[in-house]
Amino acid sequence: MADQPNIEETVIAAILAGKIQPGARLGEAMLAELFNVSRTRVREAMMKMEARGIVRVCARRGWFVIEPSAAEARAAFHARKVVETGLLRSLRTITPEALAALRRHVEQERIEVQSGDAHARTCALSDFHVHLASAVGNPLLTDILQDLTARTVLVSMLYQSNEDAAASNGDHAGIIDALEMGDFHQAAALMAEHIDRVESSLDLTTKPDHLAGLRRILSPVLPAKNS
Repeated sequence: MADQPNIEETVIAAILAGKIQPGARLGEAMLAELFNVSRTRVREAMMKMEARGIVRVCARRGWFVIEPSAAEARAAFHARKVVETGLLRSLRTITPEALAALRRHVEQERIEVQSGDAHARTCALSDFHVHLASAVGNPLLTDILQDLTARTVLVSMLYQSNEDAAASNGDHAGIIDALEMGDFHQAAALMAEHIDRVESSLDLTTKPDHLAGLRRILSPVLPAKNS
């Protein structure tokens, strides 16, 4: 029997790529049809993602992607900084193969940033952090960082990040330079600065626009908002 599709990882990958917005409803019936599985299987996947802090269930309404509050946003960035800087400081060595893979990823980031494709750019930049954990051979931290990165991607979409993608690509390249020199404490310091810079680009005082998704869909026919 063929393996069933991994609903959780597919949804999280779409979040990392910026294709699923905060507050998006994940209907059980539609997902069951899309993945050709039972609604029970979909419900199991949603419960796993709820435990991972990616979705929430609303009574009689169904499953929704989280919409992090300002406090939850700060907590997510803080958690990422603790995990990622701790990971880098704990390193004693990194293989040439791992460094080469990270270099290739950062080059792909640069290409996506220049392409102007927002989804591809978001996916590449967010994936760097997951690839970094994977490159140093810690599958548990890779899973943790995947979930934390998904949360911070949702935060960035919700609070209208003005982050300069090219600057993030440059930050990632600088981190790899430090790793290549074997200066793991410098790599950790650069990672902390990078995460702080991304967080500082968010306006956590902004009230989330719960109609943003519908507004984008209807934008050709909606009247312009008054200034």
